[in-house]
Amino acid sequence: MEHSYESVLDAVGHTPLIRLTRVTEGISAPVYLKAEFLNPGGSVKDRAARHMVAAAERDGTLRPGGVIVEGTSGNTGIGLAIVAAQRGYRAIVVVPDKTSTDKLAVLRAYGAEVVVTPGGLPREHPEHVSQLARRIAEQTPGGWFANQYDNPANPQAHVDTTGPEIWAQTGGRVTHYVAGIGTGGTVSGAGAHLKGVSDGRVRVIGADPEHSTYGGGDGSPYYVESIGHYLHPDTAEDVWPQSYHTGVLDAVERIGDREAITVTRALARQEGLLVGASAGAAVAAALRVARGLGPDDLVVVLAPDSGRNYLSKYFDDDWLLRNGFLDGDRTRPVLGDLLAGAPAPAVVPATASTAQAREEFDRTGAEVALVVLGRTSAAPLRAAGDVVGALRRDSLKGDSLDGDSIEPLIAPALPAAGIGEPVDAALARIEGDWFAVLADGRVRAVLPRPA
Repeated sequence: MEHSYESVLDAVGHTPLIRLTRVTEGISAPVYLKAEFLNPGGSVKDRAARHMVAAAERDGTLRPGGVIVEGTSGNTGIGLAIVAAQRGYRAIVVVPDKTSTDKLAVLRAYGAEVVVTPGGLPREHPEHVSQLARRIAEQTPGGWFANQYDNPANPQAHVDTTGPEIWAQTGGRVTHYVAGIGTGGTVSGAGAHLKGVSDGRVRVIGADPEHSTYGGGDGSPYYVESIGHYLHPDTAEDVWPQSYHTGVLDAVERIGDREAITVTRALARQEGLLVGASAGAAVAAALRVARGLGPDDLVVVLAPDSGRNYLSKYFDDDWLLRNGFLDGDRTRPVLGDLLAGAPAPAVVPATASTAQAREEFDRTGAEVALVVLGRTSAAPLRAAGDVVGALRRDSLKGDSLDGDSIEPLIAPALPAAGIGEPVDAALARIEGDWFAVLADGRVRAVLPRPA
């Protein structure tokens, strides 16, 4: 029987290429999307999960009745949970707290035990996603740590399957391959195969969030899940995954959160393709590349997962408004209208002394400052995820404090609202006499509540 499989694992891969026809208006080079959301678990990570488990079974590190443990933003965990269910293993998945609730529900539906840990931690912290997953695997009888970031079976999955599929589906005509950089396995593995089979003719382009360190960003938080490389400023060494083979890539396109989200929504409304924002980032990069190409070129861009995992985020107008990714419908005044002449917010590192804080207040004339992680950043605005509290000028009373830490004086972070929220609605929702205004997930200003 054609297309009948002995198990769900045999249905992984074989995903179609779909030509983009409307978001590519004015572009002469054909752009095809590799629809990885059509894998059984809804993402490209099904491929790596199947390969990693098969390799561990072969080398004996995962034995019958064992426990698969992984740290993940969600998709690899889903893939591993499917493999675990089909092969008779338990699955324990450690995820950061920024993971969408939709993904958590899917993980639990497949029977995985979900452990949620704070996402914004230094790599060396014992509760960091990878550290916690590794420790759970070591302490669990029969535990096996999948370790997608450094597991060679991750990129090999794409050398063996994704790359050959793209080459065959395009009849060897592909000239440019574009994929997001997360663990690096997808872009590196398929890219390596395509370069090899084409004698180096295929160019490989990575799509990376603007603030990710892969493309030269400062490592501060961003809103597109599942790609990029966040760097906590207290991390001792910025270690990149061994699954990411930088030498395979010809270029990296840095994509801002707003551009990625805008393209994600356009794919749903103009192409009928409901995908996640990592796919939106990759397509944004592919469109940039394709604009400089001609009809004899052919671009393939990989869409890692489905937008069904992000209905509460990128497709929710209220979420977008509150985080500053929509500008409002302009039928009534929005918070952005209050920002004319508003300075960038005062910023004090969480490790500052009271004397240093006083200097910042004197320099800016501010009454309230953001308390932030001590990041050396060229970015003009601080990411909301880097803000750990607030400090008021009037809390710094008395010269006797000047040698002290500000730590006991730090108040909770200010309530926040997005630049496009209607003023009346935002003020009805938030409490307090000061609030932060977000533009594209970054603090544009700190304002007093209007009288």
